[in-house]
Amino acid sequence: MVILILMIPIAGALGLLALWGFMWALKSHQFEDMQGNAERILHDEDDAD
Repeated sequence: MVILILMIPIAGALGLLALWGFMWALKSHQFEDMQGNAERILHDEDDAD
């Protein structure tokens, strides 16, 4: 039972850390232009010549 006193706050802190990371990614526009990023890998840079 004593371990729950330790584990519950740790789980809460990790959850808040994950939420903070997700909110940071949203604010820094990490999820913009998902289709362009998916197609960019398929094109060679050497083909531009």
